[in-house]
Amino acid sequence: MTSPALQIALAYHRAWTGKDLEAAMAFIADDIVLDAPAGRLTGIQAYRQFLGPFAEQFLIRAEMIAGFGDDSTALLMYDTETIPAKSAPAAEYLTVRDGKIVYNRFIFDRLPFEEFQRRQAGDGVR
Repeated sequence: MTSPALQIALAYHRAWTGKDLEAAMAFIADDIVLDAPAGRLTGIQAYRQFLGPFAEQFLIRAEMIAGFGDDSTALLMYDTETIPAKSAPAAEYLTVRDGKIVYNRFIFDRLPFEEFQRRQAGDGVR
């Protein structure tokens, strides 16, 4: 039996990796707190601005490696293929309350994305 938090986490993950940001945001609480490599973001609009460009512009595909959960938390580990990086592994530790994700500790390597943005800006970094 899949835990309640893991069910929500997997549905959210399927939505955003399927490029359906609206469906993904249905699982996000208005007052979500996101801790990511760039720092802390608060609120659903900031979360959408964080996730949207990645899901809609960079993501090619995602492969789930593992998912675990209990009544209120879930941990997802997956690998993504993106325009900037062939392999961009990530992990999300999610806290779920009343069917919504209220906290996300999102871990990934920013370097391939920063280098890609510099190349796009034309400074020649490879």
